[in-house]
Amino acid sequence: MMLRDALAKRNFVVVGRVGMDFFPDPPGTRVRDATEVRVGMGGSSANIAAGLCKFGCSAALVTSVSDDAVGWYCEGQLDHYGVDRRHVKRVTGEFRTSLAVYETRIEDHQSVIYRNNAADFQMTSQDVSEVDYASYGALITAGTVFAAEPSRTAAFRAFELARAAGLPIIFDVDYRPYSWPSPQVAEEVLSRAGAMADVIVGNDEEFGFMAGHIDKGLDKARALAGQSAQIVIYKKGPEGAVTFAEGQEISTGIYPVEAVKPTGAGDSFMAGFLASLSEGRSVKEAVLRGSACASIVVARPGCAPAMPYPDELEDFLKSHPGPTEP
Repeated sequence: MMLRDALAKRNFVVVGRVGMDFFPDPPGTRVRDATEVRVGMGGSSANIAAGLCKFGCSAALVTSVSDDAVGWYCEGQLDHYGVDRRHVKRVTGEFRTSLAVYETRIEDHQSVIYRNNAADFQMTSQDVSEVDYASYGALITAGTVFAAEPSRTAAFRAFELARAAGLPIIFDVDYRPYSWPSPQVAEEVLSRAGAMADVIVGNDEEFGFMAGHIDKGLDKARALAGQSAQIVIYKKGPEGAVTFAEGQEISTGIYPVEAVKPTGAGDSFMAGFLASLSEGRSVKEAVLRGSACASIVVARPGCAPAMPYPDELEDFLKSHPGPTEP
C-alpha cells in the first residue's frame, strides 16, 4: 500500500510504553522544593497515540503495564484519551510501570525517569503476534522499545508482521542512553530498525549517533531517504528541520513560544505531523503543523494533557506570527 493511502485510513497501531508523570505545581517549582504535584500520562508511544486521538484519528497501543495502581492509572488515562488498549497486557512480579518526575521550567531543568524492571520491556513476541495488523493503516514506534529484551525481539517481530500485512512503519529514533546496555548496542539496533522503516524522525544528535558522529548525521538521514525510507525528518531543535521526501529536501523553521519546559515536544510533533499527512496535506505543511504542536506542548505543563486538539492548533496558527526562516 502506498504511504499516503495507508495514512489516509487514520488508524494506527502504536507499539511502546505508557507511563505516569509527576510535575511540581505551580510551574517553575523545583522538585526539591515541591509541596504539590500534578499527575499526567506519559511515555512516548502513549503520548503519540493520545495526540493522534485528539486529532480524530484512531490509535491502539501495544505494551505491558504493571498490575498495580500505577498500571491501572495508565489504563484509565488511555481510556480517557480514547486509545484502544485491548493489546495492553498486565504483568505481575517485580516489574513496574515507568514513572517520570520532571520540572515545568527551562533553567536547570530536572527530569528523572524511573525504569528499573520496566514493565513495558516485558512485551513479548506472542503479544505482538496477537495483533490484527491488517485492520490498521500504519505502525508507529519509538526507539526505547528496542532497548531491552524481550521487548526488542517483540518489536522487530511487530515490524515483520506489519510489513507482511502491507503496513508502513513509522519510527521515532528517540534515543535515551539510560535505557540501553551500551552505546554500541544502541547504534546497531537503532540502525537496524531505521533500515526497516518507511518514515523516520530523529534529531541531529540521534542521526549523528547512528552515523558514528554528529557531523555525519545529515548525510545519514539523506542516505536513509535514498535507500529505504519514503520520508526522513532531521530535526535541528531551534533551527528547524530538514525533511527528505518525494525527491526533495524541505527546510522548515519553528514557531517560537515562551517555553515552560523542554519535554513532550517530539511526541506532539509526531502526532501532529502524522495527523496532518492523514488529512492529505503536503509534507511541508504537515511538518510545520507538527512543529506548531511541539511549540504548544512546551508552552504548557504536562505531556499528553498538553497536546492540542484541532481547534487549539488552528487558533495557535491564526494568532502566531509564523515560523522562523529555516
